[in-house]
Amino acid sequence: MNLTAIRHDTKAWKAQVWISFGAAVTLCATGLAYLPGQDLDRAFMVMGYVFCVSTAFALSKYVRDNEQRRVDTPLWGLVVWGGFGLAMGLTGWGLFRMEVNPTYKAYLGVCWLFLISTVFTLAKTLRDAHEALVEQARREGMAMRNARDAE
Repeated sequence: MNLTAIRHDTKAWKAQVWISFGAAVTLCATGLAYLPGQDLDRAFMVMGYVFCVSTAFALSKYVRDNEQRRVDTPLWGLVVWGGFGLAMGLTGWGLFRMEVNPTYKAYLGVCWLFLISTVFTLAKTLRDAHEALVEQARREGMAMRNARDAE
């Protein structure tokens, strides 16, 4: 039996992914902490960013789970895609309607998109690591069964 090697991400890649995600969270938090204007605007944007992050993780999982064959119902797909679209749309609308300097809006917008991008990359990296562990455990179980059967 010829088994292909289990692919693992390098430590450098994992570090880059986590550092990028941490940087995106830090940049977003800094921008929101110093957001001029009303506290309600700040609270709205914090909720929007959190909503976007959670729906991006859900969307990543949904897409990956249904990559080779559909395992979720069409209604769940509508909920996941709709939630992500709603989160992005509402957050963008909130950012657009805020009465702050356009440069500040641009900063918050770029940080927000950087955050969403890093969420998708982090989700993929975590899922790849999980799948590698599952495959490694499966192969070790097969090797133990084969050794036991050979006795």
